[in-house]
Amino acid sequence: MKEKFESFETLPEVIMEGGLRTKKIFKSSKTNKPLITVITAVYNNEIYLEECIKSLHNQKYDNFEHIILDGGSTDRTLDIIKKYEDKIDYWCSKKDNGIYHAFNNGMKLAKGDYLGFLNSDDVYTENAFELLNVYIKNNPSKDFIFGAVKKHWGILHGYKPYKIFWSWGFYSSHSTGFFIKKNSAKKVGLYNLKYKYSSDYDYFFRMIVKEKLKGIGTKKNELFGVFRRGGYSSKINFFDHFIEEIRIRLDNGQNRFLVLIIFIYKFLKNISKL
Repeated sequence: MKEKFESFETLPEVIMEGGLRTKKIFKSSKTNKPLITVITAVYNNEIYLEECIKSLHNQKYDNFEHIILDGGSTDRTLDIIKKYEDKIDYWCSKKDNGIYHAFNNGMKLAKGDYLGFLNSDDVYTENAFELLNVYIKNNPSKDFIFGAVKKHWGILHGYKPYKIFWSWGFYSSHSTGFFIKKNSAKKVGLYNLKYKYSSDYDYFFRMIVKEKLKGIGTKKNELFGVFRRGGYSSKINFFDHFIEEIRIRLDNGQNRFLVLIIFIYKFLKNISKL
């Protein structure tokens, strides 16, 4: 059973919190400027967090809210957050059960028309939100948008939903490039915390296959952000990731024979990594 949204202005039982909302300052949609909620999950990332925050707060498109969920950092992360407290809409420090739990909390706090996820390792390009607003205006019927994202080995771009049945390489990026209407996100529900490593794959399977939501991808030169090497996903053991991917397909009712073929193919292709 998918978990539904519960709306909060602030989170209960936090260690500490701050931001504009704690001062009763709330943002809202404007004519031709929908409110964009950006959720950042962070834990002990003093190295890159400030660069991440600046990449959002320096956007020319200014109707966004920033929610930062800290998982109980012990380095300078909280000092950096407090430095930008007058520009952050809400932040809190609270022990959580990992990045997807933090994302769920952020979604519950979101007031925006669209939701986006900016990991603390990553950055937006300087015109990312201007590009995003153009796509929102030109594609009002689309539920979500995948912006092109630069990784260390190239640029991920486009959106090919038909590939989801045998490959997870059908989109550009979960974080940084992904934006979804809040009302559409409510149909999908929250991230399933049963999956520790690949809950985003489960989310997308439910979003595309089960709920049949419609999306669009930007062109290669319409870059939304940069996905830094060495983040959360790069630290996951290949075997753990692989097994969870197969479990997600089975749990979502995909044809077992097709899943078996996928399992055998990927096992043989990546046997050296196992």
